[in-house]
Amino acid sequence: MGDGPSIFTKIIQGEIPCHKVYEDDLVFAFLDINPLSPGHTLVIPKEPARTLDDLSDESAQAVGRVLPRISKAVLKATGASEFNVIQNNGPNAFQSVFHVHFHIVPKMEDGRGLSIPFKSSPIDHDDAAQLSSSIRDLLD
Repeated sequence: MGDGPSIFTKIIQGEIPCHKVYEDDLVFAFLDINPLSPGHTLVIPKEPARTLDDLSDESAQAVGRVLPRISKAVLKATGASEFNVIQNNGPNAFQSVFHVHFHIVPKMEDGRGLSIPFKSSPIDHDDAAQLSSSIRDLLD
């Protein structure tokens, strides 16, 4: 919970690579590096607010405006028909990166997706490059 830039700020600034699926002036979205299912996407404001209650109205509106659109593209790209949107605030609420972020987690027919306890696995970068490209194309 350091006071320096979060890993997400470094991703936004291009210091850390990612599989980007969306970007505008206020919002950035990319595939999670430890996905719960294919297409597990993080949607984040570019504003470095730690929790949702610290986020400006402008950034909150921007995220809210694109979250349904990105969700629809993720579902179409993955073939899933169901999904979870998760947003945690604070360490006791299971927030691990202290920059507001929303998880879009497709629920796959084979059971992959959100489950309690969470079960993630490392990202396959070749698959992720293709999937992030598909999602970007669907958002255009």
